[in-house]
Amino acid sequence: MGFLDVHRDKIYAVLRIVTGFLFLWHGSQKLFGWPGGGPDGAPALVVYVAGPIELIGGVLLIFGLKVRPVSFLCSGLMAAAYWMAHGTKALLPILNHGELAMLYCFLFLFMAAEGAGIWSLDNRGDGG
Repeated sequence: MGFLDVHRDKIYAVLRIVTGFLFLWHGSQKLFGWPGGGPDGAPALVVYVAGPIELIGGVLLIFGLKVRPVSFLCSGLMAAAYWMAHGTKALLPILNHGELAMLYCFLFLFMAAEGAGIWSLDNRGDGG
């Protein structure tokens, strides 16, 4: 048994919450230009489709509500973002600056498989 195994559920909950918190600000920037200004010259698809998914998806992940479908949707969004904005520029993510999109994609895919975990509204009825 590893020394962090007793904290596995809490570590996953913090991962879900922090990921949602980080992700919602991408949507906030796209939709409201805050913090730090909006996406100058971004296509409407990016602003009005990706923005709400990032903002609302991030909030839902923080609270642990509908984590599996929300995470799956966010994973697909990040896969599309990678291939539309980065994947056509170079083969490797380090060269095409797509590391964040790829990391989010697979992190959300993991969350879609793992579910809400503890400290979530999805599991409020079973002690979590």
